[in-house]
Amino acid sequence: MFLAHLFGVIKMFEEYDIDLDGKNVVILGRSNIVGRPLIQCCLQKNATVTICHSKTKNLIEYTKKADIIISAIGKPKFLTDNMVKDGVVIIDVGINRDENGKLVGDVDFEHVEKKASYITPVPGGVGPMTIAMLMNNVIKATKEQCKEKTIL
Repeated sequence: MFLAHLFGVIKMFEEYDIDLDGKNVVILGRSNIVGRPLIQCCLQKNATVTICHSKTKNLIEYTKKADIIISAIGKPKFLTDNMVKDGVVIIDVGINRDENGKLVGDVDFEHVEKKASYITPVPGGVGPMTIAMLMNNVIKATKEQCKEKTIL
């Protein structure tokens, strides 16, 4: 399933004509499911990639310089407006519950959206793209399977 997350994120970049070539991409989170695989995806698109995590010192120095931030850190509303520059592209992969039990992302959407050129909401952003990419994979697999069968 984690590949669908990655394909969903890359598909969003393609759909909105967000070119990663030469861009400074900061990935928040180093999980084997999202953070680490995204490094390779972004490098293949010629981005300059920095991975940050819970032990990164002076995190704000990295996020303020980022053209694109992909957050998968797992902390509700962790990324705030004082941590980003104007025009930044934000992809929020995080799924968390706030103190009221409401579903929220890693990004303080309400405040960060004012500075971002593009931002994904939670819910409604990467999640539906993940489902779409899963369905895309099912269709591809079905087509491949049908090619292998001989009709008598």
